Amino acid sequence: MSPTTETSTETTDAGEEKTTDFIRTIVGADVEGGKHGGRVMTRFPPEPNGYIHIGHAKAMCLDFGIAEEFGGVCNLRFEDTNPEKESMEFVESIETDVRWLGFNWSDREYFASDYYEKLFDFAVILIEKGVAYVDSLSGDEIREHRGTLTQPGIESPHRDRSVRENLDLFRRMRAGEFTDGEYVLRAKIDMASPNMNMRDPTLYRIRHQAHYRRGDEWCIYPMYDFTECLCDEIEGVTHSLCDIGYENHRPLYDWILRQVGSEDPPHQYEFARLNITYTVLSKRHLLRLVSEGHVSGWDDPRMPTISGLRRRGYTPEAIKAFIREVGVAKRENLVEIGLLEYHIREDLNKHARRVLGVLDPVKLIIDNYPEGQVEELEGINNPEDESAGTRMLPFTRELYIERDDFREEAPKKYHRLAPGKEVRLRYGYYVTCVDYEKDPESGEISEIHCTYDPETRGGSAPDGRKVRGTIHWVSAPTAVDAEVRLYDRLFTVEAPDPSAADLVELLNPDSRRVLTGCKVEPSLAGAESGSRYQFERQGYFCVDDDSTVGGLVFNRTVALRDSWSKIEKSQGKQV
Repeated sequence: MSPTTETSTETTDAGEEKTTDFIRTIVGADVEGGKHGGRVMTRFPPEPNGYIHIGHAKAMCLDFGIAEEFGGVCNLRFEDTNPEKESMEFVESIETDVRWLGFNWSDREYFASDYYEKLFDFAVILIEKGVAYVDSLSGDEIREHRGTLTQPGIESPHRDRSVRENLDLFRRMRAGEFTDGEYVLRAKIDMASPNMNMRDPTLYRIRHQAHYRRGDEWCIYPMYDFTECLCDEIEGVTHSLCDIGYENHRPLYDWILRQVGSEDPPHQYEFARLNITYTVLSKRHLLRLVSEGHVSGWDDPRMPTISGLRRRGYTPEAIKAFIREVGVAKRENLVEIGLLEYHIREDLNKHARRVLGVLDPVKLIIDNYPEGQVEELEGINNPEDESAGTRMLPFTRELYIERDDFREEAPKKYHRLAPGKEVRLRYGYYVTCVDYEKDPESGEISEIHCTYDPETRGGSAPDGRKVRGTIHWVSAPTAVDAEVRLYDRLFTVEAPDPSAADLVELLNPDSRRVLTGCKVEPSLAGAESGSRYQFERQGYFCVDDDSTVGGLVFNRTVALRDSWSKIEKSQGKQV
């Protein structure tokens, strides 16, 4: 399930990589041919009814990327036509996420709600032309009259109301004289059309619901299909880019623009949605996970929202690199989540500082090390980046190591610590296990006793002997306490079906594990929220927003194991 795209990358004479796909080919041809006067204007049009997710990031990269590549501009426009589900919280979260991903809309932030008067006037134009009418059928009746894919719809008995009556009713709808659902405004197109979206679609409905920006000023609200194309027209958008789910809506998009007399209409182009394994990207289902408490919020690190990925430790660069590799195509496919994890590993490997952290600590005592002595050992901050420099690590008689790094009886090929075995302490000395103690009640190992070779400081022996195991540690007296949260796939199945009878039954009960009593090196004391690190031998971690002074909390971004690389190699491909 590697990405199958219609995207290619070529290298320019200047050595820069240039991406080409079918949409960029179309836009390039339009610019060269002088369409829209050679102008390029796109828009990113989120609905402020939830937090945006990585699927929106794909659209965002295309909308802003196309504009930048062809010398145009991209607007940020909020399609806020559903007052029951929208709020300023969602607007602000979307603004934050767009900025965080590195995109800039400058002074071109717009709201569909700012155009309500113009949209109303466009609706009046349709009524006056005789191509829109006020219908008294209920919502259920309209659905019954719509027909099926094999049977034509039935025309409403109110379809032939006069222009005068329709105008009167529509203005009274706006004035608030009617109750919710009593009337709707519908386009008069073709109830026998093979495209269900052209069977007299609803353009306006009554909703006595305060709008988060307009208050009680309006009680009728335009439908999304009516709003989107006309907002594009008002703003001067040239290329309206949207996912493949809107392909069957394009005839309605074009029909409305023709009816209002657009002289240089924008054109809608569709591309495949992003689908990722073990994930759902339906805002409706994500809202359910939040509202029913299956996750801690929109920014839960298990969520595919931009805020959730940011809190988990993902970087804008990794997300955009993933989206570039997925590419832009017409055909939808399911992308391995391992590819996303591969890109965050690649980015953090280059930039994240290495630190020592022990998640399941057990005490190790070096019996022949002087009590009270503290040495400073030099640790490399990032072997991929020499400019990152080094740091000093306190080394003492008592340390913490991972419980899994010790076995009472070492299995074959076990290269860590066991009775009589010698291992290397990272940046430190060779130590040999001479004894261990158990808790009499639990039976767990409580202490491990070792001796060290003072001649092996720095991790090598002057007599040339080698050890195969290297384990990490932290100094017990100086260790900083931390809570660590380990995250796994949100769902238990590779392709969770959003139409399943109960999607929550597919949730992974082990998608979040909380480890308390973890120990990290003292350089992390006071680490700022959002800081990213590689815990050596453990994975990549990010300081969580829940951290307080003296109470560090880390989210594991991703483990060190590179599953995507293994998938690629198994298919005979190079990463």
